[in-house]
Amino acid sequence: QVQLVESGGGLVQPGGSLRLSCAASGFAFRSSGMSWYRQAPGNERELVAVINTFGSSTYYADSVKGRFTISRDNAKNTMYLQMNSLKPEDTAVYYCSARNSWGQGTQVTVSS
Repeated sequence: QVQLVESGGGLVQPGGSLRLSCAASGFAFRSSGMSWYRQAPGNERELVAVINTFGSSTYYADSVKGRFTISRDNAKNTMYLQMNSLKPEDTAVYYCSARNSWGQGTQVTVSS
């Protein structure tokens, strides 16, 4: 069965950086597109970034474009989200998704 485990969240000051990881198992990772979503309190879950199977094509929400970078390592069955220039509005639980499945999420809090 699909298992997705996020890590790397935490508390960071505005302008800081974090790198999220999503360890995947139970499915053909290298054959699957992968995504990051986030959900802030009181808000719907929103798509943050998408990466194709080879990592050659990516998509970013306008709100994170130029600040976040999605990547993957097919040899390690792991996807990443490098987040730079973080803003308080980036505060949310971040989830990775694949094959209609979700991880448990990792909390990112941007605050001084």
